[in-house]
Amino acid sequence: MKDKCIVTGGMGFIGSAVVENLLNLKFKVINIDKLTYAANRDNLKRFKIYKNHFFYKIDITDQKKISYIFKKYKPKYVFNLAAESHVDNSINEPKSFINTNILGTYNLLVEANKLHLKKYDIKFVQISTDEVYGDLYKKKTPSKEGDPYIPSSPYSASKASADHLVRSWSRTYGLKYNITCSANNYGPYQNKEKLIPVIIKNLLNKRKIPIYGNGLQKRNWVYVEDNAEAIIKVALNGKINSTYNIATNNEHTNKYMVEKIYDILSKKFSLNKKSKIIKNVKDRPGHDIVYKINFDKIQKDLQWKPKINFENSLKKTIEWYTKK
Repeated sequence: MKDKCIVTGGMGFIGSAVVENLLNLKFKVINIDKLTYAANRDNLKRFKIYKNHFFYKIDITDQKKISYIFKKYKPKYVFNLAAESHVDNSINEPKSFINTNILGTYNLLVEANKLHLKKYDIKFVQISTDEVYGDLYKKKTPSKEGDPYIPSSPYSASKASADHLVRSWSRTYGLKYNITCSANNYGPYQNKEKLIPVIIKNLLNKRKIPIYGNGLQKRNWVYVEDNAEAIIKVALNGKINSTYNIATNNEHTNKYMVEKIYDILSKKFSLNKKSKIIKNVKDRPGHDIVYKINFDKIQKDLQWKPKINFENSLKKTIEWYTKK
């Protein structure tokens, strides 16, 4: 069996993909998750076949329990994917985002640093988002690693704060780290509140899809399995104390995603007329129009590029939800 890894948020969408990849690579995985509404409890069954998987229901804001796990396992890698992530929720109820995304990250850094100061070989891998770079609507060039952070929402501000904490622990204490900033993820097992599951379910139930504003907000889309593979590649082989953007060349508006999914689903199901599937609703406060990130660095340094074709992966995602 390979080295020990702590993965926080390992029952969530991206976290479970990272956990499964690490398990298949024969790492000993200590999976920490507090099992909120965003967690998929089916993963408990999914991971039951692995003898190298150890699950703990713990909130990362619980310093005492987190300290126990670090002392018990002394991991080589810490993958921090535990986060409140739904932007709308951060606008309505920001406190939980501050607690989990900032204070929770602080607790993990404190315990990782204790091992580091005792000369254990440990690396902290912080999973962040392209949203920390802010809105690129008036900027022509994609965001690169090292660009200023200009977050727009309580969610992205809390993630930006966590990233700054990670970097400061490295500068001050010498703790090794990597940060990954990922584009919009999609794929099977994603929570129903996210855009693609909302589109699929509403179309199948012949309900209109609520789209903010004119629906021309543009996002970069990366399949969750590609993202998980990239995160692990960064952890194992990335340049120490550096950030890597993870993205693809698939940049589409929200309106395009609705129409694309409609076209795929309409071949198998009877749906409402295409002209009647969108319900434009009042835009949310501070809504970023464009996210676009440059991912040349990970391609050059680690020879990573997305493996999965956008159309095929979208069909695979849709098929999973139609059978759910």
